[in-house]
Amino acid sequence: MHRILNTKVFKVGPDHIEIRFIEEAVKVIRDGGLVVFPTETVYGLGADTFNRGAIVKIFEAKGRPLDNPLIIHIASTDQLEEVVDLKFVKLDVYRLMEKFWPGPLTFILPKAQHVPYEVTAGKNTVAVRMPAHPVALKLIELSRTPIAAPSANLSGKPSPTLPEHVIKDMMGRVDVILDSGETLYGVESTIIDLTRDPPILLRPGAVPVEEVEKYLQKKIVVPDFARGIAEAPEPLSPGMKYRHYAPNTPLIVLEAEDYSNLQGYVEKILEYISVLKSSGKKILVLASRETENLYRGLDANVLVLGSRKNLFEIAKNLFPILRSIDELGVDLAVVEGFEERGLGLTIMNRLRKASGYNIVKI
Repeated sequence: MHRILNTKVFKVGPDHIEIRFIEEAVKVIRDGGLVVFPTETVYGLGADTFNRGAIVKIFEAKGRPLDNPLIIHIASTDQLEEVVDLKFVKLDVYRLMEKFWPGPLTFILPKAQHVPYEVTAGKNTVAVRMPAHPVALKLIELSRTPIAAPSANLSGKPSPTLPEHVIKDMMGRVDVILDSGETLYGVESTIIDLTRDPPILLRPGAVPVEEVEKYLQKKIVVPDFARGIAEAPEPLSPGMKYRHYAPNTPLIVLEAEDYSNLQGYVEKILEYISVLKSSGKKILVLASRETENLYRGLDANVLVLGSRKNLFEIAKNLFPILRSIDELGVDLAVVEGFEERGLGLTIMNRLRKASGYNIVKI
């Protein structure tokens, strides 16, 4: 049973940041409380990295298992030495930080000895990133401590990209919510384990893995769990072990080997849906803009994720649409698949996990 808190909600920009509201949030962080804050990816649920009691409150507020590590957010590379054992950090890592930070890329690095067990779930590594959002950076800077934060949603639910998502999930569970409107990317950061050679993608996210490979001039391993088609053996980083991003309504991902013939692909989807409908089920289809008209005449709800030519749009719309499914009163939702290139890999990871690995090849 979580404590019922008197949650304060402050509107803070991002164009005009009210420092007095940030300072209220800073006081909460320093006093061992919880603050929901905006980042460029999704909203985070933050606490002082070095306050073990505060870190435990994060897990209680989310209903999150304690064996699931957290990402530490820093405001400058000067804070790295507080959380990372820099003796074991190679030059490549600093090059990547210079290129991609601040930004939606998280690195797994050797942890500094005094990082609490609860933050890393007992691992000897730590997940670190520098967010590219003025409110997040100011909060961390004024708090004078790295802030550990998962996404600010109830465990298992889609990550929050809008203030109303946060308020629905976290009101009464946290001390302060900093409302800065809609987030930019709408999906979480990409997580890469740089303690391995070659590096391993642990979670695809807002930065396509190909961009990192191009800059590193090195191949990054993409295991099946990063594609969302297998369970990770252990949670080395957030978003790996448990069912994530999931509506309560059952969701099926309908995948093709090849998405070049969209008309033929949708014809197979329509055949599949007709079998489902024969049992009286009320169906929702999550489609792309290119295929939307092909579902005309189908007695089912159709929601458009976005254009296949603009995967950024689909990634940004994904979590709000997954959250809306349960409000539509359908028995079952089916979603089109996407080619696993660029942000397509991120989208497919989220869809497969949201479905609980309920994947059908058609």
